[in-house]
Amino acid sequence: MTERLYILEEIDPAVLYGPNREYLLLLRNLYPKLRIVAHDRIIKILGDPTDIQLLTALLDKLVQHIMRYNLLSEQTIRKLATGEELPEVKVAPNHLLYGARGRSIGYRGAHQREMVEAIADHDMLFAIGPAGTGKTYIAIALAVKALKEKQVRRIILSRPAVEAGEKLGFLPGELKDKLDPYLQPLYDALEEMIPTQRLRTYMESDVIQIAPLAYMRGRTLNDAVVILDEAQNTTHHQMKMFLTRLGRNSKMIITGDLSQVDLPRGVTSGLRIAERILGEVEQIPFVYFDAHDIVRHPIVQLVVDAYDRNEHQALQGGRPSQVTRQETRQEQDIDLDKNQSKDS
Repeated sequence: MTERLYILEEIDPAVLYGPNREYLLLLRNLYPKLRIVAHDRIIKILGDPTDIQLLTALLDKLVQHIMRYNLLSEQTIRKLATGEELPEVKVAPNHLLYGARGRSIGYRGAHQREMVEAIADHDMLFAIGPAGTGKTYIAIALAVKALKEKQVRRIILSRPAVEAGEKLGFLPGELKDKLDPYLQPLYDALEEMIPTQRLRTYMESDVIQIAPLAYMRGRTLNDAVVILDEAQNTTHHQMKMFLTRLGRNSKMIITGDLSQVDLPRGVTSGLRIAERILGEVEQIPFVYFDAHDIVRHPIVQLVVDAYDRNEHQALQGGRPSQVTRQETRQEQDIDLDKNQSKDS
């Protein structure tokens, strides 16, 4: 009797084993002469060498299928076990990759497509526009796609930890606990694109790193897709520091919304300065989104449109029914004064 160990390195074992290990039971029924024992990422196979070779060949096909689609079914297992070729899945022209539950993830709208096309030909890209337009989501999708296709070895995601009315010191927990809420939108996007077990493995081994902007200082980032989100909340020096981290075989995507700057009064956004300094550099494309690109709930676009009209009226010297930008700033000052009083 021969023994063979089959190691699942690239996929989430739970996808291969199936719900309640139903797919593993199916494999045992398809190869009754073999003894198949699975524990975590290791499958131990005992039996005749010829039968073992047949099963490992099938496992190779199943792993490749899961790596591509993040999905498996009993029908797929039976077809591949009989040597039947699976029909090529037709995907939409905007398809980028398959998400954690087998859903096709692709770009939506002209400006998201512009991002996809621009990053293919350039190593640095700026995407600027209002919230809800999918800038960060597509940036992360492009990073995951590059990692999946082994174009890079890692993904590095960063955000400036800027206080927006609250003080970090009042948040519970240690430093990581205080910073995680700022980085949660990045976790949310990753969880849609990478199966849970594989995502956990990637993060534990630093294949995917999520860190505040301050942690980027002094690093040279090679063989990576590097994303800076919420870039409107960087200072001039932070932005320059980040942009100069770009290393060999790396791509950098910077996203931000210049209408939502949370920096202290009198501090100019590093994104705005970078736009002015780098806007004429041919090798660095800028993609601009607007309210028509919003892909969240339809009411989000109505909210953005209403606030834009309000600010336009304020700039024209009128008195709109909504609060003006000046009144909003006064409210923020009041909140900051309250926090400062608590600090003292």
